[in-house]
Amino acid sequence: MLIYKIFRDAEWQDLVTAGETAGAPIDLADGFIHFSTAEQAAETAAKHFAGVEGLVLAACDTDELGEALTWEVSRGGALFPHLYRRLKLSEVQTHWPLPLQDGAHVFPEDMA
Repeated sequence: MLIYKIFRDAEWQDLVTAGETAGAPIDLADGFIHFSTAEQAAETAAKHFAGVEGLVLAACDTDELGEALTWEVSRGGALFPHLYRRLKLSEVQTHWPLPLQDGAHVFPEDMA
């Protein structure tokens, strides 16, 4: 199963340069890297990245993330994937730009 992490451009560039990341400031504060399922990603973008340009959507396979990936109750009582370790660039299966159009982020059609 693929899960998704939304990065600001600078965060993505840091991951590409360093080869791994502990995540965004919210991830560092919470002690884990926040991910979303395909069904949750648009709401995550709207809630936490409204109006932000230059985002990157990264897809990771849950099987490759191992035991450090847990599913925990979060927004609206839904289970969200949380990674309790650094994310390696090599674990990113693919990524796409997440452009803004008419105030909303446009997600790739093939992200299922």
